[in-house]
Amino acid sequence: MSAPSPERAEKRRRVLRVLDEHGVDAVLLQSQPAVSWYLDGARVHVSLAGPPVVAVLVHRDGDELVTPANESARLVAEELPAGLRRHEVPWHGSLTAPEDWWPGARALAVASEDRVAAPLRAARASLLPGEALRYEQLCRDAAAVLTDALARATPRTTERELAAELTAGLVRVGAEPLVVLCSGADRLLHRHPLPTTGPLGRRVMAVVCGRRGGLIANVTRWVRFGPADPAEADAHARIAEVEADVLDALRPGLPLADLLPVVRGAYPRHGFGAEEWTRHHQGGPAGYAGRDPRLAPGVPDLVHEHQAFTWNPSAPGTKIEDTVLLGPDGVRTLSVDPRWPVQRVRGRDRPAELER
Repeated sequence: MSAPSPERAEKRRRVLRVLDEHGVDAVLLQSQPAVSWYLDGARVHVSLAGPPVVAVLVHRDGDELVTPANESARLVAEELPAGLRRHEVPWHGSLTAPEDWWPGARALAVASEDRVAAPLRAARASLLPGEALRYEQLCRDAAAVLTDALARATPRTTERELAAELTAGLVRVGAEPLVVLCSGADRLLHRHPLPTTGPLGRRVMAVVCGRRGGLIANVTRWVRFGPADPAEADAHARIAEVEADVLDALRPGLPLADLLPVVRGAYPRHGFGAEEWTRHHQGGPAGYAGRDPRLAPGVPDLVHEHQAFTWNPSAPGTKIEDTVLLGPDGVRTLSVDPRWPVQRVRGRDRPAELER
């Protein structure tokens, strides 16, 4: 059995610290974010809507990986890193009972992933250099997919036709389209507009969440056909200020929940209703989950250096969303396409509406 990669060796050290802190012998990783993170970004799904077809038992003496027998050959040949002991269960068997596929588990105090969910999020929060490079390239690719598709769209293009272009673009760059939203001018009040057969019309919002190597890029862009409406341009400028308040507040070591008052205060500070923050989630840490976790009352997580975030403040007819990385010098936007127009907001380039 070969040694793990340096990246996975560090991840293993982080998980072992979780075991020590919680007084358990092992933890069974079985969620998509945890398993893909631990296995160097391996594609461990079959259905995007289903659970992973891989589980990993991490214990102090090594790692035990289990797959259904019908998936094992492909996973070993194409996805799984070296250095793990592998086990198989029948296609109808369970991946969640390690004592059934590895007798050594019977002597261990095994924690479920749910029991240590917050510490595991903390373990994967600070991206390693290789992860950060892969994430930035994915985010740039996702932004380019939006630019390419929206540059070809016309007012007569339907939402579904645009969604098909976005989906194809993500697949072409090796990403899995987890979320593709499109809203034409008649549906801009909806925060999660699943595409319809309606035409785009005068103004368009498009959203993609694409996963590659386990990491998820989240990006929103706006296009209008013709001159800007002053009220729309004003709302777009003000929602970027809401986002800027949150970006300015990010600091390593800050309790994530402390950002909720920042968000709540930002909406009325920039001319939106005081209850606007309640009408859609506001985002949070990003990476191996779309939000890992969403910002919400009572979240126990802290902000980490080298952690990714996606904030998505919105109001009727406006929204802003990019994936960013909090580094030692502050926040840096990852989902950048130099072809897209930008506006300066407190020293940062933020996406403007593309006028066609």
